[in-house]
Amino acid sequence: MAPGNSITVVGNITRDPELRFTGSGQAMTKFGLAVNRRWQNKQNNEWEEQVSFFNVVAWGEMGENASESLQKGSRVIVTGRLEQRSWETEDNEKRSVVEIVADEIGPSLRWATAQVTKTERKGPGDGGGGGGGGGSAPRPVANAEPSYDEEPF
Repeated sequence: MAPGNSITVVGNITRDPELRFTGSGQAMTKFGLAVNRRWQNKQNNEWEEQVSFFNVVAWGEMGENASESLQKGSRVIVTGRLEQRSWETEDNEKRSVVEIVADEIGPSLRWATAQVTKTERKGPGDGGGGGGGGGSAPRPVANAEPSYDEEPF
């Protein structure tokens, strides 16, 4: 991850993660995330709140795990990078969106419990990142974003 472009957010999933596959078979999951900020107004001592909404994209095995494990309402911690994507509609209108491309996604345990089940690592011929278990295995290219020309969903 580039040092100047990293973000960590904690929020609630606003729509069930949607799993899709690119033409080359790469898994991609997208979901919405609502991030609340709450503060006390110093002038009237009232609590105020602001909500920001983000689209999160998770690639590869992490995307598959996210779509299988998470649902609307889940509170998660997402670390990744901001990325802008542009495209043209069928009517030749230019559109763009800024998304969080996730490097890590985890459940927030602040108000909930979670049960973690380790998935079996896939070998090179299985479409996974290769390598055996353990922390020293080579990092899969799960977030190496393939090129695609489609509108966000």
